[in-house]
Amino acid sequence: MMTLRDRIKTFLRGFRDETRATVAVEAVVILPMLFWAYMAMFVFFDAYKQVSINQKATYTIGDVLSRETTAINNAYLDGIDNMFKFLVRADSTARLRVTVVRWDEKKGKFRRDWSKTRGDVTPLSAAQVTEMEDALPVMPDGERIIVVETWSRYTAPFNVGILSQDLHNRVFTRPRFAPKLVWGV
Repeated sequence: MMTLRDRIKTFLRGFRDETRATVAVEAVVILPMLFWAYMAMFVFFDAYKQVSINQKATYTIGDVLSRETTAINNAYLDGIDNMFKFLVRADSTARLRVTVVRWDEKKGKFRRDWSKTRGDVTPLSAAQVTEMEDALPVMPDGERIIVVETWSRYTAPFNVGILSQDLHNRVFTRPRFAPKLVWGV
């Protein structure tokens, strides 16, 4: 005669040794994790791709501005802003700031020639140029550089842990064919 304890042992041994439907149970357990891992890889790749596109677009804008031999104006900057939005496939939250900075050897500091923006960002002030001195490259006296800064919003297509964030890029470019980039009205 089997005791209750023996029956429980027999049942548990039978449950342990049973192999039917294990693949279905394992699939039910592992498929959600595999699906989440695939979605996470997609989102991380998409984020890195967008960062790369934004950097390349910022370098492109710096290169275009560095080749300018005539004064640029509001219409020109509007076109540059539209080009940036097109390149990064951004909406109206994209922002752009173009600043021309020169090194003054006598005073031992950087000077701002001018700064213009598009979008919800303020022009770079002379004080801000002084504050960002560590980020600016070493230059000879009187040399000018074009500082192009861009921002665009990245929102992940699926929620896997990457929050919406602004992608900010800053590029320094030396004027190529003219001694400086001039702002004209």
